[in-house]
Amino acid sequence: MLQVTVVCSPAPREVFEQVVSVPEGASVRDAVMASGLAAACPAFDWQAATPGIWGRAAEWTQAVANGDRIELCRPLQVDPKVARRERFKQQGARGAGLFARRRKGGKAGY
Repeated sequence: MLQVTVVCSPAPREVFEQVVSVPEGASVRDAVMASGLAAACPAFDWQAATPGIWGRAAEWTQAVANGDRIELCRPLQVDPKVARRERFKQQGARGAGLFARRRKGGKAGY
């Protein structure tokens, strides 16, 4: 039997983590189904999530190894570049916010 950890965040600020035992040759899908995620978080569509093992993208049919950490990633709600632009707009002029305090002789900007 292999020991693997299934981790996902079904909602913001909520984490599901379960260590499961699966037989050798089990796939990512088998490990997620054995974790009881569907019963614990019925509103979360785990089949639409992107699976990964230790932060690297994986296929649902990929075999797992002992000690693997299977991560299910939800799609992004907002593009990070767009979010940064919006935060910058809210800061106002360069004399406020991030650019307000500058060391004497320091460069402008960051």
